[in-house]
Amino acid sequence: MNIKIIIPFFTLISLQICSYAQSIDLKIHLSGVYSSKISLMPLSGKGALKPMIEKPDVKNNQTVILTVPKDRLPGQFVLRFDYQEKASSAPYPSEKYLFINNQNLELWVRPKAVNNPDSTWFQKEEKENSLFAAFTSENTRRKAQLGLLQNFLMNYDQPGSKFYQNGEEEYGSRRKEYNQWVAKQIEEHSETFVSRIFQFQYVPQIGWGGTETERMNSLMEHYFDMIDLKDPLLAKSADFKDWVNSYVNLYGARATTVALRDSLFTLAGQRAIEKAKAGHPLVYGWMVDYFYSGYEGFNIASGIKMLEPYLQDPRCITTKRLEIEKRLQGIETIRPGTVAPDFATTDASGKPVQFHRFTTTSPYKLVMFWSADCQHCKELVEKLYPWYQKAGGKKMMEVFAISVDFTDTEIKVWEDAKLKLTGWKHSRANGGINSPEASAYYILSTPVLVLVDSKTNKIVALPEKVEDLEKAVRR
Repeated sequence: MNIKIIIPFFTLISLQICSYAQSIDLKIHLSGVYSSKISLMPLSGKGALKPMIEKPDVKNNQTVILTVPKDRLPGQFVLRFDYQEKASSAPYPSEKYLFINNQNLELWVRPKAVNNPDSTWFQKEEKENSLFAAFTSENTRRKAQLGLLQNFLMNYDQPGSKFYQNGEEEYGSRRKEYNQWVAKQIEEHSETFVSRIFQFQYVPQIGWGGTETERMNSLMEHYFDMIDLKDPLLAKSADFKDWVNSYVNLYGARATTVALRDSLFTLAGQRAIEKAKAGHPLVYGWMVDYFYSGYEGFNIASGIKMLEPYLQDPRCITTKRLEIEKRLQGIETIRPGTVAPDFATTDASGKPVQFHRFTTTSPYKLVMFWSADCQHCKELVEKLYPWYQKAGGKKMMEVFAISVDFTDTEIKVWEDAKLKLTGWKHSRANGGINSPEASAYYILSTPVLVLVDSKTNKIVALPEKVEDLEKAVRR
């Protein structure tokens, strides 16, 4: 009997990426301080910029080994030292950025001079970080002349002159020569992870003729030309995110209103995702995840709606699929004109009552999902509470402040904060973001405001800030 084993397509992709990877040891020799806590943080992926490995209280002249699991490799990391110069000293931080691929590393480090090659260095045969340092040094030198020519072409006041045309030709020649050098470096060092980073230094084509707007259009059109979107390891590179950030900023620089900003960011996302769609499924999915996070942060509903067709594409390996689907459902469900979801609350005497049955002479009920430990929430409340008092307080609206604080630390902050916000009805959703209340309102991040008509329980507006709320109650 012949037995055929079928491995799912996405599993095959994962095997292709990780088959060569194994756990890697980073051996650190500490010197020059009394002691230090040593932490290793990934720059991308799950848990980015959060300690992945920690070694507390490493003493002077001691050696420790940090074992990096294979599922985090290759990658870019931050090695952080919280060191004490003396036993009585307060801890002081220093950080070193490094690449880890498939080679065990040995690092001699003095935290006070963590980025000084005379005081902190890897073993002689180390590849990735040594190559990056050498490339960066040579790249800076080679790119300097291109920068001078670019400044000339951008600022010279006679673009029709022969002199300007000569400058264009010289720039084109040097750009070609420089890009060929970058390509050669990538080819020569193709076995390294860091060579993937080199491609972000490519200088894209720019049509220097025409207006400044036309030049920017040319730059945006050719931004992706020389990037290998078929390389799955791009998704593990923190520099990829910085590179896409710069692309998005080209669109954002044109925004003169919030509405135009939202439109431009949505356009940027659509164009970037379409480029990535022709590349590797992991890069394609990464691009969808990137723009979803941005749209969620800026509350750009049009951008989130733009992502919907990509969820239907089996090639799109997004880690945010469930979040995007939930957000899309929320956009359709939680909107002006629909009835606000019901939830349990309390009346004036403290007795339990459903939100829909809560009676008040105030024309509005304001539902606010927040976290007292969230900086954006703090900034909103600092403006909202004085406005609430000035606008007439309960005569204008009843405020239902629903906390999604979950940890003991967050709950303590919430308990202290609510004491200063008298007149509001405070409750904490048991389960935080995953509570029935938050789920009913499709809450994925905070703060969220929902203005509700007291008589009909229909949603009046979804204000993002106090100014929006003020306009909504004046209609």
